Amino acid sequence: MSTGMERVGVIGGGQMGAGIAEVCARAGLDTVVCEVDAVAAHAARDRVSASLERAVLRGRLEREAARDALARMVFTGSLDDLADRQLVVEAVVENVEAKTEIFTALDKIVEDPAAVLATNTSSLPVMRLGMATARADRVVGLHFFNPVPVLPLVEIVTSLHTSPATVAAVEDFATRTLGKTVIRSQDRAGFVVNALLIPYLLSAIRMAESGFATAADIDTGMELGCAHPMGPLKLADLIGLDTVVAIAESLYDEFKEPLYAPPPLLQRMVQAGLLGRKTGRGFHTYGPRTSPSA
Repeated sequence: MSTGMERVGVIGGGQMGAGIAEVCARAGLDTVVCEVDAVAAHAARDRVSASLERAVLRGRLEREAARDALARMVFTGSLDDLADRQLVVEAVVENVEAKTEIFTALDKIVEDPAAVLATNTSSLPVMRLGMATARADRVVGLHFFNPVPVLPLVEIVTSLHTSPATVAAVEDFATRTLGKTVIRSQDRAGFVVNALLIPYLLSAIRMAESGFATAADIDTGMELGCAHPMGPLKLADLIGLDTVVAIAESLYDEFKEPLYAPPPLLQRMVQAGLLGRKTGRGFHTYGPRTSPSA
């Protein structure tokens, strides 16, 4: 059933942006994916195409449905191609300056004053992004989880300016159109999930850093001892260690609690480009890039 948002734009075609775009296209929506340039846009198309193919091979999607989903998508290197969108979801690097610049531009480009501008930020203030526009009442956090085609949760994060009509529209979109489960959060760093998750991941990193236990033993302990589907260091690798640092720094900046401070080992790994699955090495070593996406 239509919720009124049938033309969607996604800014960023990386791991998260590609996943968001994929679920939108699979839901039958006209989807435009915007990257920094044509080369990156082509890479984003390849990323989505590969994810759809995996879904077909795993029996989670019919091949015709995969073809139809890809046909609903346009990949571009220009923000101007988002002018007619009814919903735009920003999913670029977790950097407040980069995101603010995008929202300032979107405010001028997106023509419909009723359009919703959403951010997939994991931890940054939605208020700050809203205030970069002249339509803060139409700006909201719409935080998906990786891998987007598989995980059913979406956090809706409202700033002090986000209108009840905007919240109702995006919740309707996430639940009825995308089939996701929604939880709501106040506009605080980390929102619900990451405010609980990141201290746990940082604690595991400190344990490995101190030599208390190996990465393999830490993960095995939590998987087999606590029935977690994935150990904390494997999960950090999946999220991306650069993203873990960015979220931790946002949490520490807001709350000034030592448990949120990123450990030195984590910072050094990011400086060394050892970011986890996406680079082939983090706390564990990985083969050719494989994603658990549907």
